[in-house]
Amino acid sequence: MASLVGSPWMKIRVIPEVAPPILRRSSSLFRRSFSVSCSTEAPPKKLEGEVRVRFAPSPTGNLHVGGARTALFNYLFARSKGGKFVLRIEDTDLERSTKQSEEALLQDLSWLGLHWDEGPGVGGDYGPYRQSERNSLYKQYAEKLLESGHVYQCFCSNEELEKMKEIAKLKQLPPVYTGKWASATAEEVQEELERGTPYTYRFRVPKEGSLKIDDLIRGEVRWNLDTLGDFVIMRSNGQPVYNFCVTVDDATMAISHVIRAEEHLPNTLRQALLYKALGFAMPSFAHVSLILAPDRSKLSKRHGATSVGQFKEMGFLPQAMVNYLALLGWGDGTENEFFTLKHLVEKFSIDRVNKGGAIFDSTKLRWMNGQHLRSLPSEELTKLIGERWKNTGILTQSDGPFIEEAVALLKDGIDLITDSDKALSNLLSYPLYATLTSPEGKPVLEDKLSEVSSSLLAAYDSGELLQALEEGPAGWQKWVKSFGKSLKRKGKSLFMPLRVLLTGKLHGPDMGASVLLLHRAGTCGVVAPQVGFVTLEDRFKMLREVEWEALNKDQPPLESAAPAIN
Repeated sequence: MASLVGSPWMKIRVIPEVAPPILRRSSSLFRRSFSVSCSTEAPPKKLEGEVRVRFAPSPTGNLHVGGARTALFNYLFARSKGGKFVLRIEDTDLERSTKQSEEALLQDLSWLGLHWDEGPGVGGDYGPYRQSERNSLYKQYAEKLLESGHVYQCFCSNEELEKMKEIAKLKQLPPVYTGKWASATAEEVQEELERGTPYTYRFRVPKEGSLKIDDLIRGEVRWNLDTLGDFVIMRSNGQPVYNFCVTVDDATMAISHVIRAEEHLPNTLRQALLYKALGFAMPSFAHVSLILAPDRSKLSKRHGATSVGQFKEMGFLPQAMVNYLALLGWGDGTENEFFTLKHLVEKFSIDRVNKGGAIFDSTKLRWMNGQHLRSLPSEELTKLIGERWKNTGILTQSDGPFIEEAVALLKDGIDLITDSDKALSNLLSYPLYATLTSPEGKPVLEDKLSEVSSSLLAAYDSGELLQALEEGPAGWQKWVKSFGKSLKRKGKSLFMPLRVLLTGKLHGPDMGASVLLLHRAGTCGVVAPQVGFVTLEDRFKMLREVEWEALNKDQPPLESAAPAIN
């Protein structure tokens, strides 16, 4: 890998033992054997110093997080080198490709902030950028290979090909093509053409030798050519095969670096042979490890959400997704894990991408989303959450003092935007009886909670508590201090019973801020009526009805713990 850093081009060097044949219409046989290796050479003058990468998804489904990470690494590499990020749609699978999937792909990439320099909707000098619109180009290069003798017409039927595979399997040999058409005479070929026999274009692969590349991530990778066999580049229906399309596209789009998933590594062998046969300079290759599930199997739908669209719907932020995906197989060498897209561009280098598979940890992603969420400017965070509360019907408006105070109070417990619904609903609820009858609530109950309740009711009835709440945080602090002094309580022995009596819970955000917010909610009318908000007034009504003696005898005070009072 190190030997190729900073050098975007590799070229196959062919050392023939017997000169590779051109297509001959005779019965003579030939021996093909040569070694193929990759070495660095200067790029063509017109591309000198220019980095061009591509992300080439198939519009056959949603954008998987693995594909999103591949797109991200390409984007970061291009931006860090001042190069171009090209988007190409590989839609040659006509049966599975859909316009809806393509549109979803474009939307997901845009949502992530991975804006392409060339491609659909943008254009560019190397278009068209959909494979379905480039068929004439593939046919042109296929004919060129036929004329040069690098490919031949194969008339084998499916039955014949299956028989070859079965024989190879029985002999425990690779399933390589052993048909006669590689050495057929011109007369034999012409006879089949006149019959109208369907045929494919099959590439001649050397029978001996090896091919080596220096992968920018994996280092030296070598294949023996005798394991491959002659492969098809054009089907009998005239449709080009994936590896042929990719080679022609990458070459004619002047792609300097191919950064893709490791599952494409075996394809490099065929593509490298095609590059040489067509006379194209070969790009640098970098094959990124797979994203794995916690059980170290390949991440799939059975492990939960796997597509960018799903995470978007779940309330994840694009900047958090980008940050987390970047750390799946890459790091800047420090302990830092928090990156913006701008910082990633500044720090990214391909030589810090790991060979090993990266584990997708949804818990870590959620945590990271929370970090990004809370790092947003307060106005932006308030707008996001306020709109969420209004859209879900919890509140009747999306902005104002109540929303600002609620976001400030609850944000530390919100990792996803969708968490904000539960956070606010919990604040507005009053599960007093459930808390008082729970095992966790028993110590508080036994600490003379009924006496604190009586004093609290007296403070409410006198207007003392409401006056303090009207005065805001300073008024609340002054009242709490005075209330604790009158009861000869302080610290936990004061605040725990107050929390239970006023919020109905044992735990939660800052109690003073919570009570002040509940007071505001009861006076500003911002809470939707169907939410089941229990106002302070209703909470004190419920406190008056608590049967403390029954509670202390471990008897349920009421059959229903319904928080609302009409």
